[in-house]
Amino acid sequence: MPTVQEVCSCLESLAPSRLAESWDNVGLLVGDTFSRADSIMTCLTITPESAAEAIEHRAQLVVTHHPLPFRPLQRITTDATPSKLLWDLIRAGVSVYSAHTAYDSAVDGINQSLARRLGLAGIEPLNPIADDPDKLGAGRFGWLKPSIKLEALVQKTKREFNLAHVQVVGEANASIALVAIACGSGGSFLETAAKTGCDVLITGEATFHTCVEASATKIAMILMGHFSSERFGIELLADKLRTRFQDTKVWASQHEVDPIRVV
Repeated sequence: MPTVQEVCSCLESLAPSRLAESWDNVGLLVGDTFSRADSIMTCLTITPESAAEAIEHRAQLVVTHHPLPFRPLQRITTDATPSKLLWDLIRAGVSVYSAHTAYDSAVDGINQSLARRLGLAGIEPLNPIADDPDKLGAGRFGWLKPSIKLEALVQKTKREFNLAHVQVVGEANASIALVAIACGSGGSFLETAAKTGCDVLITGEATFHTCVEASATKIAMILMGHFSSERFGIELLADKLRTRFQDTKVWASQHEVDPIRVV
């Protein structure tokens, strides 16, 4: 059975912390590196539901995509949701690890997986890290060969990720050849996508003004929803950990759901 440190080392190899954005909070955020990690749950976000699931099923380590804490906390009490969740997990002896933007940008991370599932060719980082030994970086872009219409790419995205709805900026018959990918809140990649010559940016969510800018500059956007653009990656991560630690119980949270409903 692995220790927390052994799982952390595995996660560091899968999603090197050097790939994380400077503003991010990645790595082991709560816990004792020498404690056992015989039961591991992955989740997109630590919520009251996913925290309760981890505690109920006696997880010893939660690997969450979104960090908790993300910003420094002045106190850990039950008066605010983030600190209450940490209090509950700490009382139950549950460690917390986050890979977040390091996993977004990893060689087999979320953005790479998104690009592969959409059948892109010649996949490269959208925002390369200077002097990175593996030539990695944030986001991805690649080619659709042959090019297709935006509406066809919309339908392909919905099929591949089992989505009932997406939001779209751009004309349905616009020709799409070069595709940019940025999971989560990826609207900030629009300018880079434009400079790269991309025809569309596929991301989780973006602000209204980013969508206005995309429309004005004739770059299409497909907004999958933040949850949908990243949750599948958490299931893939559980599979990787299960393969690496075969004598350990590993599962992706079954209780977390997208908090946004389309009605």
